[in-house]
Amino acid sequence: MGIEPINPIAFKLGPFPVHWYGIIIGIGIAVALILVVRESERRGLHKDTFPDLLIWAIPIAIISARIYYVIFEWEHYSQHPEQIIQIWEGGIAIHGALIGSVLTTIIYAKRKGLSFWKLADIAAPSIIIGQAIGRWGNFINQEAHGGEVSRAFLENLHLPQFIIDQMYIKGEYYHPTFLYESVWDLIGFIILILLRKANLRRGELFLTYVIWYSVGRYFIEGLRTDSLMLTSGLRMAQVLSLVLIIGSIIIIIYRRKAGLADKRYLEEG
Repeated sequence: MGIEPINPIAFKLGPFPVHWYGIIIGIGIAVALILVVRESERRGLHKDTFPDLLIWAIPIAIISARIYYVIFEWEHYSQHPEQIIQIWEGGIAIHGALIGSVLTTIIYAKRKGLSFWKLADIAAPSIIIGQAIGRWGNFINQEAHGGEVSRAFLENLHLPQFIIDQMYIKGEYYHPTFLYESVWDLIGFIILILLRKANLRRGELFLTYVIWYSVGRYFIEGLRTDSLMLTSGLRMAQVLSLVLIIGSIIIIIYRRKAGLADKRYLEEG
C-alpha cells in the first residue's frame, strides 16, 4: 500500500527548510500568548507582564525540553553529537519544558515582586492549549505514536482519512497517541476555563492542570513505543506523572492547612 506521508517540510526560504513541526509549535505558543495576555489584564496585571516573562521562559523551556530528551537518549546522542541541536527533527520532552518554564517563572516572580501562584494560575489554560496544538507537530513527524493497530481499528474511531493515512508508517498502522493527548489537553483546557469562574484558591488552578495533564499522560504513555526510560521497565513520563499527581495533591492540602492559599483566583493582589 503506497500511502505517502505528509512532507515534514512546509516550504523553503532559499536553502533553508521550514518544518511543519516548528510552525505548529510556534502556533501553539502564539495562541497561548494571546490568551494569557488577555487574562492577565483581566486579573490586574500589566499587559507586558507575560510577554516579558515569555522572552525568557520560551527559549529556556525549549532548551530544557531538549536537554531532558537528550539526557534520556544519551546512548544515541553520545554517538551522534551533531544531532543534539537538530531540534527541528523532533525530540523535545514536555516535562523538561515545564521544569524550565516553572523555574524561570519562580525567578521572574521574585524579581518583579509578583505571586508565582497567581502567574501560574493565569497561565495554566494557556499552557495546556499550547500543548494540545503542539502535539500535531508529532503527527507531522510521525512520532510519539503508540503500538501497532489495524486499519479497521482506526476507522472505527471515525478519524479523518488524513490522520489514518499519516498513521501508516513503514508498512503498519499505529495508535495515534498524539491525538489522544491532544484531545485530553483540549478537554483540560475547557475544564480550566470553567474552573476560573469557580474562584478556586490561589495556586489550585495550576495544580489542577498538573494533575489533569499527568493523569492523561500516565495512561497514554503506556501505549507509546518511544518512551524515555528511567530503567528497562520504568517509563520516565509515567513515574514523573505519578510524582506530580501525588505532589500536587500534597501541596494543595499543605497550602490550605498552612494558610498559604487564603486568596482566591479572582481576588486582586
